[in-house]
Amino acid sequence: MSKRYAGLINAATTLTAVQRLRARLGGDASLVKALLVGLLAVLLLLAFVVGGAEVMEGDTRSFDVYLLQRAQSLRAGHPWLAAIMRDFSALGSTAVMTLFTLISVGYLTLVSARVTALLVATSVCTGAVFVQILKAAFGRLRPEAGFADLVATGLSFPSGHTSMSAIVFLTLGALIASTRSRVPERLYVLAAAALLALLVGVSRVLLGVHWATDVLGGWAFGAAWAMAWLLLARFLRQDPPA
Repeated sequence: MSKRYAGLINAATTLTAVQRLRARLGGDASLVKALLVGLLAVLLLLAFVVGGAEVMEGDTRSFDVYLLQRAQSLRAGHPWLAAIMRDFSALGSTAVMTLFTLISVGYLTLVSARVTALLVATSVCTGAVFVQILKAAFGRLRPEAGFADLVATGLSFPSGHTSMSAIVFLTLGALIASTRSRVPERLYVLAAAALLALLVGVSRVLLGVHWATDVLGGWAFGAAWAMAWLLLARFLRQDPPA
């Protein structure tokens, strides 16, 4: 009997050790993912800074002008394209972004995820403020009216529509993806969010209201901003160590 009990105790000890190892590996894997996201956010921010410096020095002008001319030619050859691009561009408008944010924050509050709701609201609001600060700091003018399909006011770099759509869509996409257990579902949600942000940015160039580098800068800043706040949300949701 003593041998049987000893065997049971050894089996239980081994099982506990295995469970602890799995938990440790799972935690380490989660930490690695967070570090990779943080690294990507830093790289995107660095790309924004480098791109902004190139813009200020005028090194991107030939690239920007070429793409604007191509966009103008595309609209002239395909009149229906402008109408579709205006619809895509509206997805990044202040009204639509505000509506998405209010609905999301309201739902998160309803399901008692108040910290996440506060973080989403703060991320979007502070992001919008920082975009305006960056626009004023760079002071870049928009393309000439002759390039544009519609009239747009304000400064140009980074693109506000592009930046805010990246912040809102990527943040909400990541939050939705985190509720799904299957990897294909998560990837689909994240890809859909990225596609929406992509369409908004492309539409701004095709409509001639932004230089291409305005949009590239908006994607870099918006994605980095969203990742930084999502990492903060993850940190605050973590259970304290026992």
